Amino acid sequence: MAMASVPVADGAEVSVAVLDPASGASASYGSGLYETASIVKVDILAVLLFRAQDAGRAPTAEEEAHAVAMIERSDNDSASALWRAIGAAGGLDAGNARFGLSRTRGGDGPLWGLTQTTAADQVALLRQVFVADGSELSEASRAYVGGLMGRITEGQRWGVSAAADTAGGSGWALKNGWLRRGTTGLWVVNSIGRVTTGGRDRLVAVLSRGSASRAEGIALTEAAARAAVSLFRGAVPPGEDGAASGQKSS
Repeated sequence: MAMASVPVADGAEVSVAVLDPASGASASYGSGLYETASIVKVDILAVLLFRAQDAGRAPTAEEEAHAVAMIERSDNDSASALWRAIGAAGGLDAGNARFGLSRTRGGDGPLWGLTQTTAADQVALLRQVFVADGSELSEASRAYVGGLMGRITEGQRWGVSAAADTAGGSGWALKNGWLRRGTTGLWVVNSIGRVTTGGRDRLVAVLSRGSASRAEGIALTEAAARAAVSLFRGAVPPGEDGAASGQKSS
C-alpha cells in the first residue's frame, strides 16, 4: 500500500481518495468524516452555479466577484456571502444530494468551514467539476469552476499540486483549506483538485487533522497526494481500495 510510506505524526490522521476518470480506476485510504475548512468553497460555488442553472439564469456580477475572491484568494467574507446566497447548510445539502455526496453535511449557521465530509465525497464533487459524463453542472459552469481552481494565488499553490508533473500551467487545478482548532490548537489541512501526471488527469482529495502546525499539515497532504497518484504508475483495477482506516500506517 502506497500510504505506508507516508510519515504521519502521532495523533494526526489522513484520508485520501483518487480517481482516474478516463479508466474509472480508483483508490482510497480512510473513510472518516473531516472538517472541510476552505475546500468547501468549491462545493459552495458548484451549488450556486447549479441553482442558477435551474433558475435559467447566469451568475450575477456580484456573485462572480465573490466567486473569484473565494476560490482564487480563499476570501472568507466572499464565502460567507455565497453561503448565505445558497441557503447555508440546507442549500448545500440539497445541492450535494443532486451531486451524489452522500456523507457531506453543511456546518451549523454561518460556520461553513465546519462542514463535514469524506475524501470519497470530495472526489465525487471533483467529478462534477472536471468530468462531463454524469455531471449536473453545465459545460460553462464546469469550465468556470475549474478555471478559477487553476488560478489559485501563488502562496496557496500547495497540496495535491505536489503530485502533478508540472508546478504551473495546466498541471493542476486545486483548492486548499486550513483551520487551527481552538479546542486543541491542532490543524485541519486539506487539499482537493485535478492533477496531470503522465499525460493523464487524476482527481485527488486529501483530508487531514491533528497536525501540530500548518506546515506539518501541508507536508502531510503533499506526501499523501504523491503516494495516491503513484498507484497509477502500474495497473490499478477499477474500484481497488487502499486501506480501511485513516489512522497512521505502521
